[in-house]
Amino acid sequence: MLSAQRLISACGLAGAEMDLVLSAADYYVFTPYVYPATWPEDDFFRQTISLLIITNLGAYILYFVFATLSYYFVFDHSLMKHPQFLKNQVYREIMFTVRSLPWISIPTVSLFLLELRGYSKLYSDAGGFQHGWLQLVVSVLSFLFFTDMLIYWIHRGLHHRLIYKHVHKPHHVWKVPTPFASHAFHPVDGFLQSLPYHIYPFVFPLHKVVYLGLYILVNIWTISIHDGDFRVPRILRPFINGSAHHTDHHMFFDYNYGQYFTLWDRIGGSFKNPSSFEGKGPLSYVKKMEEQKWSSHVGNGCGSERGATGEAAKTE
Repeated sequence: MLSAQRLISACGLAGAEMDLVLSAADYYVFTPYVYPATWPEDDFFRQTISLLIITNLGAYILYFVFATLSYYFVFDHSLMKHPQFLKNQVYREIMFTVRSLPWISIPTVSLFLLELRGYSKLYSDAGGFQHGWLQLVVSVLSFLFFTDMLIYWIHRGLHHRLIYKHVHKPHHVWKVPTPFASHAFHPVDGFLQSLPYHIYPFVFPLHKVVYLGLYILVNIWTISIHDGDFRVPRILRPFINGSAHHTDHHMFFDYNYGQYFTLWDRIGGSFKNPSSFEGKGPLSYVKKMEEQKWSSHVGNGCGSERGATGEAAKTE
């Protein structure tokens, strides 16, 4: 499961790139309307205000663009017939996200400031390392492994009975989530689940462009595991934590805490083969409901002459 802070993070920039964007925003947009032009460009408060504005606007844009595309072109709307799909759920998911994002942006911006001021190990020249581009590729793989591991344990910790009802429960209101539920988190929940993504560049070297690209990937992945598309290539099913796995997490609570992969769920004993792979998932349930409804309809004489036996096709 991914948090809204990751969505905000996708809008953040690092090092020189962040400084360049902030300078442009300062010159063309914020000065002197948000703060006085007399403030130096490296002023702490000026940078903080700029980052808060940019991250919030960017987060809303990314959320609505990607979640909307997923909702209309990927999400199977027949899931909305499931008995655990809530009344006005899509509206509630969106409003919860809209209210949470500004609060999540506050701790996010504090980390961006540290990156902007050079406290991280972000770099911009791939040739600056002895192994150049190989180092860059390895950093991507290690980033995915590192964050997947930490998020698993953070997410599992959020299910502890002393924490769950206060922090993580709001996200589990959505038993059959839509893409708009992808960032509908309590602000503390969102921040905690995003920490691994920010911790990594303070511990390990990471290219600035890769850093941004990975955050965009994270945002898309967050939406994809809430999109109701339970199909996974058979060869990848043992390894990839997709929408089928994560929907079971929402429905059954104690399983499939993972982010990208099933590795840590298998190690931690929390892996559950998705019910959708076994023909018992929410889509199968909805289909069965529809078939029973139609059988009842036919059995009551509203179908064909031979409807009660199920031998005839549907009539007008």
